[in-house]
Amino acid sequence: MNKLLLLVSLLLLTGGFVYYYTSHAGHSTTPALISPAAHPEAGVVYSPPAAQLAVIKTMIRNRHFNPDRVFLVNMRLPSSRKRFFVYDLNQDAVITSGLVTHGRCSERWLEGRRYSNEMGSRCTSLGHYRIGSSYQGTFGLAYKLYGLDSSNNKAFERFVVLHSHACVPENEVDYEICQSDGCPTVSPAFLKQLQSIIDTSAKPILLSIYDSGQ
Repeated sequence: MNKLLLLVSLLLLTGGFVYYYTSHAGHSTTPALISPAAHPEAGVVYSPPAAQLAVIKTMIRNRHFNPDRVFLVNMRLPSSRKRFFVYDLNQDAVITSGLVTHGRCSERWLEGRRYSNEMGSRCTSLGHYRIGSSYQGTFGLAYKLYGLDSSNNKAFERFVVLHSHACVPENEVDYEICQSDGCPTVSPAFLKQLQSIIDTSAKPILLSIYDSGQ
C-alpha cells in the first residue's frame, strides 16, 4: 500500500505523465543506416501535400487557430530526417524544422510505422491537434495536446504531449533515432524554438501529424 501511495504521489508531482524511451542502444541489432536514396541531403525545401494544406487552412479559419503558423509532422519521413516543420502560411514556406520521435507501439523497437488511438497502445496517432497550455512534467517543459479527429481524440487521456528529450539529436543523423510512447518528442533546443512561437501566439497553434509520400 505504501508503494502504491508513493507511485500515485510521483505521478501527481510529475503531472501524471510517465514515458518510456527506447533506442537502438539497447537493441539486439545494430542501427539500420539510411541509404542516400531514402535520406536526401539536408536543406531540401519541404512542401506539404496540397490536399493536406487545404484541410489545415480550413480548420484554422473555422476553429480560430493562429492564421500565420502551423506545425506539420510527416511521419512518412524517416526519424533520422527533420520531419517536424514550422510552416509559414502567409509565405507558404518552412521557417524551421527539427527531428521528432514516433511511438514504439509497446514494442521494444518498432520496425516501420503503426498508428493507433487506443488507450495503452503507445503508438503515434495521426490527425490534427490543438496545442494547449504548458506545464513542467517528467522531462521538463511540455505542452498538452488535444486531438481534434476520431483518429487522435484520445490523445489527452493517453497523456500524449509535446515535449523534449535528450535522446533526440539536434541535427540529422544516419540512423533511426529513439522512439517514444506516442508523444511527438523533439530535441531540447528545438523545443525552445517552438516555445517562442507557442508562448507568444495570441491564438492556439495547430499541429498536424500525417503520413504522406509527398
